[in-house]
Amino acid sequence: MLETARLIVREEGADQLTLGHLAVRAGVSKPVAYDHFDTRSGLLIALYRWLDTQVVNAFGQALVTSGAGLEETIEVLAAAYIRCASDTEGEFHAVGAALAGSEEKAQVFQELLDNSVQMFLAVLEPHCRIPRLELEHRCLGLVGAGESLSAANVRGNVSESDAIRAFTSLIRGALSDAAS
Repeated sequence: MLETARLIVREEGADQLTLGHLAVRAGVSKPVAYDHFDTRSGLLIALYRWLDTQVVNAFGQALVTSGAGLEETIEVLAAAYIRCASDTEGEFHAVGAALAGSEEKAQVFQELLDNSVQMFLAVLEPHCRIPRLELEHRCLGLVGAGESLSAANVRGNVSESDAIRAFTSLIRGALSDAAS
């Protein structure tokens, strides 16, 4: 049902994603949809987490570069993050916007950002000699920058190649005094 929900957001917009509409498009009864998600907010949160998992999985596959040096790791990290965020064709950002103002969404969004920070930390830490906490703080800033650049790319305000180039530069700069 989540794939169907994603299609609804892609084709019709997040405002059209309701449990009733999802049931019709997925070919199930409304009680089945309500049993799975309980509320529209529950559906949006489940979709948001699912989209994030899709991005994280693609991101992780792109980073299977064991033995890569720092420069290659930075380039792969920047490209994978921007491309994975853009591959959702804006659904992730649209679902996030639909959840705006929700306390539940704020908690889920923070959880997803924390997961991204931990991924950055795991990928970059082998290449750095700075204390883990300092690197974690830098990764927090990098994830924020990556989110902003990917959102600008989805909106069409910056090309994918320019977003990747900028993000690569930001990552490189954040680690310039930390390479081992």
